[in-house]
Amino acid sequence: MYFWDKHKTITSYYELLSGEVCDRYGLTQMEYDILMFLHNNPQHNTAAEIVKVRKSTKSHVSTSLKKLKKLENKGLVERIQSEDNKKHIEIVLLDKAELIVEAGINAQKRFAQNVLRGLTEEEKHMCINVFDKICNNAEECLREYRENSDER
Repeated sequence: MYFWDKHKTITSYYELLSGEVCDRYGLTQMEYDILMFLHNNPQHNTAAEIVKVRKSTKSHVSTSLKKLKKLENKGLVERIQSEDNKKHIEIVLLDKAELIVEAGINAQKRFAQNVLRGLTEEEKHMCINVFDKICNNAEECLREYRENSDER
């Protein structure tokens, strides 16, 4: 499928750039992704929210929790348990993660500059709008599929 093949090309290029950061700081791709997600989405700072927002599968929950423990052991994140709800644990980035996040932001900027090279501002906005529509359609299809699966 054309869209899927092209999507994989874009993803491969992003992983190449982010892989350089991973190599420099001794991180796996998932550890890097968690750090960058927490930086870019501080309002979604629990393991469950990370998995939900990133559309990870349930099997990734345990893997993510293991990665969080490794990030915690490296002094990059801290888990803070809610006093009201012992099951609610927020994950916060620590100062030690700052250099990694900065390198990640630079990789993300480089990625965006390179893949959007030659596009006008209007074309960039058009791409964002079209991509949002495609994602919204996919979300709706997933929701309908789940609802129909639950009825069976």
